[in-house]
Amino acid sequence: MSDSVEAGAPKRRFIVIALVVAVVFAGLVVVAQLTSKKDAPPPTAAPSAAAPSSGVPLGPRPEELSMVRRDPKDPMAMGDVNAPVVLVLWTDLRCPFCAVFNREVLPVIEKEYIKPGKVRLEVTDIAFFGEQSEKAAAAAAAAANQGKFFEFLRAVYAEAPEKGHPDLPREKLVHFATVAGVPDMARFQRDLDDESLVTEVQAATVRAQQLTVASVPFFVAGRSALAGAQPIGTFREYLDDAIKHAAG
Repeated sequence: MSDSVEAGAPKRRFIVIALVVAVVFAGLVVVAQLTSKKDAPPPTAAPSAAAPSSGVPLGPRPEELSMVRRDPKDPMAMGDVNAPVVLVLWTDLRCPFCAVFNREVLPVIEKEYIKPGKVRLEVTDIAFFGEQSEKAAAAAAAAANQGKFFEFLRAVYAEAPEKGHPDLPREKLVHFATVAGVPDMARFQRDLDDESLVTEVQAATVRAQQLTVASVPFFVAGRSALAGAQPIGTFREYLDDAIKHAAG
């Protein structure tokens, strides 16, 4: 399952996307191929279903991609900064399929891969679904300023609807910060009103689109990309393959 800029897919339909676009990024050309039953849509169209389960090759030197941060003080990352594989995730707090991944798959990945030091997770919160997505991402950044980024994401995704994009007005964002245990709510609300956080979200969204991230959730690990709220079996195969290549 993945959520595109303009449309979603049925909730229980798992989708893998391969993108056909050449992108020059940090001196490296990143190429992914999108396969579907129809012609490839533009970046703003809904993704089609595809079959590969181990990801789509990106290039020979993925470690050079600046999408991987490896900052030990990164509040939007979890896991050993020196883990052999970094799983990069692009997400949107109004994306129902991101909610499915966060609720059903991420806890297993955390237990089996992140806590044992095999994989590090680094999240970039972007806005594909309008102004409320931008403010929600800014709220997540405000929570991250107090070390509660993942708690905030869990709070939002726990209450996500079965279908469609949730309304996330300011009062709900404040509510989710309280649920997440953000310690200084006055500071959170000041940060939430900081327009520079929205500007950062907008810039991150543009960068993601330049990297041909056309839907969320979207993942890069090692040499390949994966899209959609895939079942845990798909992620095990995907991450095991990335770890194998990192060791080689």
